[in-house]
Amino acid sequence: MAQRLMLLDTASLYFRAFYGIPDTIRRADGTPVNAVRGLLDMIARLTTDYEATHLVACWDDDWRPQWRVDLIPSYKSHRVAEAVADAPDVEIVPDALRAQIPLIRRVLDLAGIAVVGAAGHEADDVVGTYASHAGLPVDVVTGDRDLFQVVDDARRVRVIYTARGMKNLEVLTEAVVVGKYRVLPGQYADFATLRGDTSDGLPGVAGIGEKTAASLLAEYGTLDGLLAAAADPESGLSASVRSKLAAAADYLAVAPAVVNVVRDLELPTLEQAGAPLNPVSGDARAELEALATQWNLGGSVGRLLAALDRSP
Repeated sequence: MAQRLMLLDTASLYFRAFYGIPDTIRRADGTPVNAVRGLLDMIARLTTDYEATHLVACWDDDWRPQWRVDLIPSYKSHRVAEAVADAPDVEIVPDALRAQIPLIRRVLDLAGIAVVGAAGHEADDVVGTYASHAGLPVDVVTGDRDLFQVVDDARRVRVIYTARGMKNLEVLTEAVVVGKYRVLPGQYADFATLRGDTSDGLPGVAGIGEKTAASLLAEYGTLDGLLAAAADPESGLSASVRSKLAAAADYLAVAPAVVNVVRDLELPTLEQAGAPLNPVSGDARAELEALATQWNLGGSVGRLLAALDRSP
């Protein structure tokens, strides 16, 4: 089997599982297990259908890094449940989901699935680094548009987009991104900067929406190229756009550092992280099967084990 790496935007997937499966599915003590079941079923199906040989569950060690907040204070501010001095802010997470996260980590560990995070960075940055340096084909699984910027046909990096559900997965290549937004993946971060993104608390440039942002990038290539044109009185940029960009100058000076995923983190190699998929055996398999019964995980553990049994 040809080698292929799958990178999971893990929080995106377990949130989707939690909201997509009724939380009435619980273990005997009343603890919900819908997110655990859903995530395991997603992993089983995705690794099988897309023939992954390596898998990394990319983790948010810091879901709202302070260095990003320092640049744009509104960054993800609507998702803050509690501001914590000298520590990462607490994200709004339903109690019924929060109770399941330790079990998710335990099951992934027993299944031999690599979990990788980076201090002071989001899962997106872990994805961006591995996708840029893996040296083998990559499928990024996410429900967030932010990661469209890593799509790269030359590096054989695709995004498997889950926003419409597991029955309607969309595989994004460069052509698909261009078809949806009229920008190349390499322009997507600049596009998002101009357009803004309410889901991340990015204000964008007032008066510049998706169509205008795409048209400007088609003409000037990059945000830097656009700003150079705005600074050049001889360029053909309209007075209206110049005015809008000038009004947003402070935002535009810092936004790219926030919007662009980091691609040069010091991370363990795929081998060091334990990314190669292998069948689960021995005590780990026995404990997983026991957890399936104890935690009312139904057939989800069995389907995950069957998917891993097919590993090379």
